[in-house]
This record gives sequence, structure tokens and C-alpha cells, in this order.
Amino acid sequence: MTQSAKITPVILSGGSGTRLWPMSRPDQPKQFLPLTAQQTMFELTLARASDPTKFADPVIVAGARHGDLIEAQLGNRSARIILEPCARNTAPAIALAALAVEGAMLVMPSDHVIADVPAFMAAIDSAMPLVEAGWLVTFGISPDAPETGYGYIQSGEVIGTGVHRVARFVEKPPRADAEAMLASGDYVWNGGIFLFRSDAFLAALESHAPAMLAAAKVAMAAAAHDGQRITPDEAAFAACPSDSIDYAVIEKAGKVAVVPVSMGWSDIGSWDALHDHGEKDDRGNVTGGDIVTIDSHNNLIRSDGLRISVSGVSDLIIIASGNDVMILPRGSAQDVKAIASARAQ
Repeated sequence: MTQSAKITPVILSGGSGTRLWPMSRPDQPKQFLPLTAQQTMFELTLARASDPTKFADPVIVAGARHGDLIEAQLGNRSARIILEPCARNTAPAIALAALAVEGAMLVMPSDHVIADVPAFMAAIDSAMPLVEAGWLVTFGISPDAPETGYGYIQSGEVIGTGVHRVARFVEKPPRADAEAMLASGDYVWNGGIFLFRSDAFLAALESHAPAMLAAAKVAMAAAAHDGQRITPDEAAFAACPSDSIDYAVIEKAGKVAVVPVSMGWSDIGSWDALHDHGEKDDRGNVTGGDIVTIDSHNNLIRSDGLRISVSGVSDLIIIASGNDVMILPRGSAQDVKAIASARAQ
């Protein structure tokens, strides 16, 4: 396989991870932290697309303040690092990458967990014939619960082995609708992972968001280059409309397919999710750091410095990072953003 025929991983690393405060902070958001393994989530994302027979060197799109972090975690690996001068959501970020890539590009957020990488690679192989034919492909996560925090995709007619035309997209549904979709068996979660040819994506962008494409082209044409780093022109990129890839392109384009896949996926979007995903002791506790638990059950307790000891407590989230300690009941992790905002004032 030639370099141009390989798939280019495009890793989106611009998230702020505020729901995992106090460990995740603007200068070091969750994708650059070792939350689920010894490696950071960014490093795990790089690793799953590292087979040199299948993948070209990655393109990483991130905020300008994280260039040093990215280069440190890349190690000796070659990459192109596109540093956004301002945040404009996922569609413009992917447009910048598509203007730098030829051929197939695999777009992945840098802060997801995929436990079954072989299943993911098999799904990619299933998608490639459609990708080569100009389709935009998304990977649908086989749901195991009626989650109301995710978007859903309805799988339509079969158009390839393991590949369906997208019948419709459903935004985050109420509980009753989520239960009905789970029971129907033909809906999957929208995990935000995509595979398409760069020219197919740019053509769809030209049709459905021409102002966004025009601004991205100007920003990249006037970009500054420094080693691996590419910094698009700030004024041009700031003029780019801000929108997600789903709203700007995927929900409007005609040739959109979905590959349903069960691959142990989680977006680790909250401390509750980290407890669900984490390795538990015999009392259901998930711990990280210097932690002692006595007669305590079903807690998530993490510290990057302070020693924490608990006795007789259950169903708590206890997080210590730097000078901050946060304690709240499990199941109320949605309050973390409000806590972080209050502390930032």
C-alpha cells in the first residue's frame, strides 16, 4: 500500500474537558491525562491508529495552547499538528485537516475509550469500499442502555457488508424515546467517529457550508509553518462559521452511511462514566492515587497528590488535584461544570 493510499488518522484534540474538573483544566484537558490507563487518552488514540501498513502519519487538530503537550506525548512519532488560533467547533477543524490530506481520513476524537480495537479495525475495513466510492461514513456505537445524553442514528437499508445507509439522525432524546429506540434494534449511538475521502468531505462542505470552506481555505493558505506545527491565519479562521460536523454536513449530505459496531466504546464524559468504565475492587470502588478505603462501597476516588482515606462512605465521587478537592454524590456529576465555573470566578 502506498503512502497516499493509506488512511490518515485525523485526531481532534480541541476539547476542554470541563466535566472532569479539577483534574481536567484548560491548560491540560482530559485527553492529555492518564484517566483509564497508564497512557493518556491522546496516546491511546494515537496507538489504535499506528499500524504502518494501514495508516499514514496522523494529523492532529488542537488548540494553540496545547502544542507543547502534543509534541511531548507524540514522542518520536511524525505528525502534522494544526493549531487552531480560536475554537470554531468540529466542522471547521475537520475542514482544516481535509485541506491538508489526500485520500481517506479517519476522524477520531482524542478522548474516547475503545476497548476492542480489532472490532474497530474490522469496521473500518467494512467501510472502505463505500469510502472509496465517495460516501461519508460514520461509526454507530451499539447501545447497551437508553442513554439520553447521546445522539442516535437509525440504520437504513444494507448497502455493503455490515454497512447501512443512514435513515435518520435523532438528537439527544427523552427517556421514553431512547427506550423505544433501544428496543427497536435499528438505532445506534452517534459516537462522532468518521471515515471519508478528503475530497468527498470538501465537496459536501462546498454544497452545505460554502462560507465555512472558503474561510478554512484562506486560513490554511496563509498559515504559519514551524516544524510539525501549522497555525492557520487567525483573522481568516475567526471569520469561519462555528458548527459541528453533524449539523454542517453529515445530517444534510446525501451519501451518508453508518457501520454499527460494538467495540467497548465510551466517551468518558463524566466522573460517573469513569466509575462505570474503571476497574473496581471487591466493594465496587474505583481508585487512583494513594487511597485507603475501609468499609466503603461503590465510590470513585482519585488523587494526583493528596493521600485520601475514607471509612463508611458509599456512592461518592472524591477527586483531589492540586489545591482542589471535590466531593459529590455519584449520579450528580452534571454539577461538575457548575462547580468548576464557580471556582474560576
